[in-house]
Amino acid sequence: MDDSQGIDRRAFVKAAVAIGGTAALSACLDHGASVDVPRGPEDPDAAFPERQYAWNAFLPTDEAGNNHHPRHRVLLALEYDGDTPTDAERETVAEALRGVERAYERSADGLLMTVSYSPYYFARFDDSLPESVDLPEPKPLASFEDPNPDDVDALIHLASDNAEVVLGAEEALKGEVEELNGVSQPSDSLLSAFSVRERRTGFIGEGLPAENQDVDGVPDSEPVSEDAPLYMGFESGFAGNQPGEDRVTIPDGPFADGTTQQLSFIQLNLQQWYEQDSRDQRVSKMFCPHHAATDTVEGTGENLGDDPQMDGCGDPAETGRTTGVVGHGQKMVDVREDDAPIILRRDFDSTDGGRASTHFLSLQREIADFVTTRDAMNGEAVSQNSAVGQRTNNGILQYLNVVRRGNFLLPPRSLRALPPANPEQAEEVVRVA
Repeated sequence: MDDSQGIDRRAFVKAAVAIGGTAALSACLDHGASVDVPRGPEDPDAAFPERQYAWNAFLPTDEAGNNHHPRHRVLLALEYDGDTPTDAERETVAEALRGVERAYERSADGLLMTVSYSPYYFARFDDSLPESVDLPEPKPLASFEDPNPDDVDALIHLASDNAEVVLGAEEALKGEVEELNGVSQPSDSLLSAFSVRERRTGFIGEGLPAENQDVDGVPDSEPVSEDAPLYMGFESGFAGNQPGEDRVTIPDGPFADGTTQQLSFIQLNLQQWYEQDSRDQRVSKMFCPHHAATDTVEGTGENLGDDPQMDGCGDPAETGRTTGVVGHGQKMVDVREDDAPIILRRDFDSTDGGRASTHFLSLQREIADFVTTRDAMNGEAVSQNSAVGQRTNNGILQYLNVVRRGNFLLPPRSLRALPPANPEQAEEVVRVA
C-alpha cells in the first residue's frame, strides 16, 4: 500500500468511527486488510486491575518516554432505563462488558475501556455517596462560560489505535453482533439496562487533525500541520506534564481504586489562532513568551522530549506586565504537587457537530482538583494587566468555548456495573466486575 492509500484508509476509518453502526463496521473491515488484534483473556476479572483507568502500563511510549494515546475514541452517553438497579441488571451489564474484553486484548492496539457514572445517576438512591468521594454536579468555572450540564447517567469510553476495534466493541455492547474477533458475545446486551442518549467520537495523533480540518472552526487559508497530533498544532501529552495514576486514585472508602472524571466538550475557534496570530504568538500563548523569544519549541514541540521546560518561563504576572501575554502552560506551573500536575489528562479532538472541538477528559482524585486547575487556567491575577484581558492574551482562553461539562465517578472495576451510591450502606455489596 503506498502512502496515499494509507492516508485514504486513515481518513476512511476516521469517518467510519464518526458515523458508527454495523454498516460502518462492515465497511471499515472491508476497506483494505482488517487488523489482527489478539484476543483478551478468558477471565478478564482475574486478569485486569481494579483500577479501570490503569492504562499507562498497557500503552506504548515514544523515544522520549511519553505515553502514546490511542488514536480513535468513542464515548457512549447512557441513560439508565430502570428505577433502581437490580442484581440481574448488574450481572447483565457486567457480562456485556466482559464480552468485549474477551474479544480484544487490553492495549492501545486492542481495547481500553472505562465506565463512569454521574451525580444524576447516584441521585436515585436513598443513600448518599461516601465522604471519600467528591462528585458535585457540574457548574460554570469562569464568569465568561455557561456550559450545559452533562446530565447523562453513565459514560463508556472506548479507545484503540484501530477504528475497527472501537466500532466492534460499541456494536457488541449494543447487542448488534453475535461474535467479535472470533469470540461469542453475550445474548443480553448493555441495552437491557441502558439507552444510548448520545454517541460522541474523537481522535488524537499525528496527521489526524490535518485529515479532518474540513469543518467549521478551522481556516482554509492556514491548514493544520501534517505533523500535529491536535488541532492547535502542538504536542500535549508530555510525561512531565502528567501525574502518575496513583496521584488521581481515591485512596480509601468503598470506591477505593476508583477516581473522578471530568469531561468538557469545547468548541475551538482557530480562525484567529492560525490567520491572525503568528507562529511566535501561538508559542507564547500555548507555552510562554520566553519559549517564543528563545526558539525553544521546534515544529509541534517534539524536540522538547518529555518535558515542556516551563521552569524557564518566569512569573506569569510579571510576564504579563512586561510582554502583554501570558502562556497557558506557564499558568499551570504552580498547580503541581511533588513537581507533577494534580489532574491526569486523556483529552482528544473531535468533529462532533461538524466543528473542530475537543473532548477534554481528565482524571483526578477529587473534582476539586480540576476546579483548582481550571482556576489557574483562568489567570485572573494576571488579567489585571491592561494588555492581558480576561481572555485576550491570557493563554488560550479566547479560542475555547466550553459547551458542556460533566462530572463522573469512575468506580473500581468490581463496582463498574450499576454501582450503589454507598456500597458500605447497601444491604448487599454487589461487586460483579
